[in-house]
Amino acid sequence: MSLAGLVEEGGWKRIVYPPLGIALTIALWHWVCVRFGISTTVLPQPGLVLQAAIERWDLLLAESWVTLKETVYGFALALALGIPIAVAITGSKTLNLMFYPILIALQSVPKIALAPILLVWLGTGLESKVAIAWLVAFFPIVVDTAAGLQSTPRELLELARSLRASRWQVFAKVQFPAALPFIVTGSKVAVTLAVIGAVIGEFVGSSEGLGYLLLAATSQINSPLAFAALFALAALGILVYLAVAGVERLLAPLLPNPHRRE
Repeated sequence: MSLAGLVEEGGWKRIVYPPLGIALTIALWHWVCVRFGISTTVLPQPGLVLQAAIERWDLLLAESWVTLKETVYGFALALALGIPIAVAITGSKTLNLMFYPILIALQSVPKIALAPILLVWLGTGLESKVAIAWLVAFFPIVVDTAAGLQSTPRELLELARSLRASRWQVFAKVQFPAALPFIVTGSKVAVTLAVIGAVIGEFVGSSEGLGYLLLAATSQINSPLAFAALFALAALGILVYLAVAGVERLLAPLLPNPHRRE
């Protein structure tokens, strides 16, 4: 698209407004700190946070890599287990009645309450953080996948069966493609929740990761480094979300387009 076309469609707002909003927020943050003389321990000025991020960039990068691994592994495990389970409970009324209440009950339990138990079972290493990230990311994928499979138009199912398609062919050619937009939507939610799950595990028991760094900086009353760790977590969440959004763009030819004219 040409620059003129972008301007005509108002696309320039998407380019200008986000940085402008960030700049105004930082300016307001700095003004509040200076105007009310807020202590650095309570709320450091943006310049001090930036200085801490620059001085300890190597530490922030190393701890971000640890949290990223925990997030990706937990999210991948949630996908690998969540989709088949959703297919099973959607395709079998018996399995639905038996196990869906258990999934609901599991989701209603605060994950922070399960974290100490998982630490006892799996230790303080990578495995326990991956398990917590998986628990947090698992439910959105199951629910959205099941909703997508159940939303398949009845006319398409009847057409496939009238053509004597096998059960596998109905699933592969009709149901799964119809569920793909739901799976992608659930994945966008799940991958950001996986970051939260990884940090929960690091809070409860860990010696590395951004969650551990945040706790360590807070205990040392190093607020600028603590805020730098918070911003690193935010950047990590945006990164993994954009990665899933990128996969969505790659899958665009396979996703239904409500604006496409046949």
